[in-house]
Amino acid sequence: MDVPLWLALIVIGALGIKLIRPPWWLVAVILLGGYLLAESVLAPLFDPLTK
Repeated sequence: MDVPLWLALIVIGALGIKLIRPPWWLVAVILLGGYLLAESVLAPLFDPLTK
């Protein structure tokens, strides 16, 4: 069974938010930080970790 990555991330994220109940500002900071890191000059350092 092939599950798209975006669907798996949404499900895992929703369960994590529901079970752990972090503050919404922390969720926003993590999402924004990940997006900015992926678009930064440091992205090639993390690229091998995703494969």
